[in-house]
Amino acid sequence: MVRDADRTKKRLLEAAAVEFAALGIAGARVDRIAEAAGCNKAMIYAYFGNKDQLFDAVFTALVAATIEHVPFDAADLPGYAGRLFDRYEDDPATVRLATWYRLERPQGAPLQAIVTSNVGKLEKVARAQREGVLSDHYTPVELLTLVISVAGAWASVTPELGTNAPADRDRRRRTVVDAVRRLIARGLHEA
Repeated sequence: MVRDADRTKKRLLEAAAVEFAALGIAGARVDRIAEAAGCNKAMIYAYFGNKDQLFDAVFTALVAATIEHVPFDAADLPGYAGRLFDRYEDDPATVRLATWYRLERPQGAPLQAIVTSNVGKLEKVARAQREGVLSDHYTPVELLTLVISVAGAWASVTPELGTNAPADRDRRRRTVVDAVRRLIARGLHEA
């Protein structure tokens, strides 16, 4: 039987995403990932190197999928925030993996996919500010940080507060979009 390397890598990445989302980098086990993928754990080392490199591959794939499914438009930051909110709601593993990444890699070497994505977004925000589409009340990094934080607010709220959150997804989404719209409008009025 001939091995299909691409299919095996895909199964490993999918199994690893589930394991890392649930347990983080430190808690994940390559033997469980290999078993869930129906592979020998030696394949992990052959294709990805080690567990940290496997996490990097999983997170890089997550970033690519998020970029594909959540197009960034500096001229429509409320819409971007809404689409990002949708991504978090539709795929909670996105939030979990990003949280584990921030917790377990606070000083680690940056992943190129994230650097490239952020640089592109920051350049677009800066251009929109220069063109007067967005206020320069906040620096590009401040504005992008606020937009991303608002988009992820419901996904990262503590369970104790979350029990009081609106059960209606549409209401939570409208709140995100409205908050970013007001943030931008306030910045334009104060500029």
